[in-house]
Amino acid sequence: MAKNIDNMSREELLSLRQDIDKALGSLEERRRADARAAAEKAAREHGFSLDEIIAAQKKSGKKNPPKYRNPEDPRQTWSGRGRQPAWIKDALNEGKSLDAFEI
Repeated sequence: MAKNIDNMSREELLSLRQDIDKALGSLEERRRADARAAAEKAAREHGFSLDEIIAAQKKSGKKNPPKYRNPEDPRQTWSGRGRQPAWIKDALNEGKSLDAFEI
């Protein structure tokens, strides 16, 4: 169904946009359902349910363990990934080595 959008009114274009948004949402839901079905099938082939795998991942899904600790405040740690905390930046600016903070 080809439409010439150049000849459509504002109302028709807005209605078309709504229809497209609904279609895209529906497509995303179908694709997500297909992906979940495929994941469930793969889990069953290995003797698990998808829910078992997800639950196990949540239990063991720890964040990156801390690799560095602030000696002035041992509660402050950093995994070495992502943005450096201020206490690391300050120490590096003072000429200290990152190795000095390793756990």
